[in-house]
Amino acid sequence: MSAYWITRCHINDQEIYEKYLELAGPAILEYGGKFLVRGGRQIEKEGTGFERTVLVEFEDLTAAQKCYDSDAYKAALEFSKQSSNRLVVLVDGI
Repeated sequence: MSAYWITRCHINDQEIYEKYLELAGPAILEYGGKFLVRGGRQIEKEGTGFERTVLVEFEDLTAAQKCYDSDAYKAALEFSKQSSNRLVVLVDGI
């Protein structure tokens, strides 16, 4: 069953966040992640403060979890922690 990695993000420092993007994309692709939404225009209807939404599809929840816990993604995550506030959820599809 497919699983999804959903991120809502507010960027505080674009320059540092760019370093996160440089590392995170390849790490996610390495674990079979397929970007379905990666930023772009959005309209917030309930709640505000997250100008960036990312949706990644994985083969299953195990693959998504392995990616998030990987050394490659952890290296990227350090830059995200310095430059953004985020909500991240890994969830099974239907």
